[in-house]
Amino acid sequence: MPEETRETTSATIDPDAHAALSPLLSTFVLWGTALAVAALCWRFTIRDFRTMTGGMPMPGGWTMGMAWMRMPGQTWPRAGAMFTAMWLTMMVAMMLPSSLPMLLLYRRVVVFRGERYADLLVWLMASGYFFVWTLFGVTAYAAGATIALAAMQWRIASELVPIGVGVALIASGIYQLTPWKSACLKHCRNPLEIVARHLHPGWRGAVALGVHHGLFCTGCCWALMVMQLAMGVMNLGAMAAVATVIALEKLAARGPLVARAVGLVSISAGVAILVRLGASWSHAA
Repeated sequence: MPEETRETTSATIDPDAHAALSPLLSTFVLWGTALAVAALCWRFTIRDFRTMTGGMPMPGGWTMGMAWMRMPGQTWPRAGAMFTAMWLTMMVAMMLPSSLPMLLLYRRVVVFRGERYADLLVWLMASGYFFVWTLFGVTAYAAGATIALAAMQWRIASELVPIGVGVALIASGIYQLTPWKSACLKHCRNPLEIVARHLHPGWRGAVALGVHHGLFCTGCCWALMVMQLAMGVMNLGAMAAVATVIALEKLAARGPLVARAVGLVSISAGVAILVRLGASWSHAA
C-alpha cells in the first residue's frame, strides 16, 4: 500500500512536466503583458486624439494640427515634452505588437543561456528599442514646430506647406522601393539573425540590442512615419493604417511586396497633390 501511494505521488508531481510548463507560462505572461500595455497605450492615444481635434486654417488651404501649437502660457520645451510623451505612447501602441516575435525569441535565448532576471532583460531591451523611436519623435517635433512657426509668421511659408507634403509623400514612397528599405526590412523580419549576431550578456547587452534593433526598425519604417505625419499626426485613421502596414511588412509572408505597394500608393498620392496644386494655381492665374 505505501508503495502504491509513492507511485501515485510521483506520477502526480512530475518535475519534468513542471519544468516544461514554466517557460510556456512565462511566454503567455509576456504575450499578455505586452498586449495589455499596447491596448492601454491605444486607449491613451485615442484619448489624446479626441482632446486635440481641430486646428487652425492656414493660407495654402491646409489646417495646422494642435499638436504643433503651443497652448496659451506654454513654453516650447514644455510643449515638446508633451508631444514626446504622446509620441512615445503612440509608438508603443503601434510597434509593440509587431515586435513581440523579437521579444519572445530574445527571452528564450536569455533563459537558455541561464541569465538571471530574464523578464527584466526583455523589458530593458524593449526600452532601448523605444528610446530610439522617442528620439525620432523629438526630431519630428523639432521639424514640425519649426515649420509651424514659420507658417504662422510668413504667408509664403504657409503656402509652401502643401507642396512640402506632396514632395514628402513622393520621397517616402521612393524610399519604400529602394535596396536600403529592403535591407532594413530583411533585418526586422529575421529576429533570429539579430539575436545571433548582436547578443551580449547583462543589462547593457539588453539595452544595446534594443537600440540596435530600434535603429534598423527606424531605417525600415521612417518613411511610413513621414507618411503618417503628412496625413496628420493626430489622424487616428492614418495611425491605424500605418500600424497595420508595419505589422504586415514585418510579419506577413509577402511583407516586401506590401512595402513596395505602399510606396507606389504614396508616390501616386504625392503626385496627385502636386498636380491639384498646379491646377489650382493655373486656374487662379
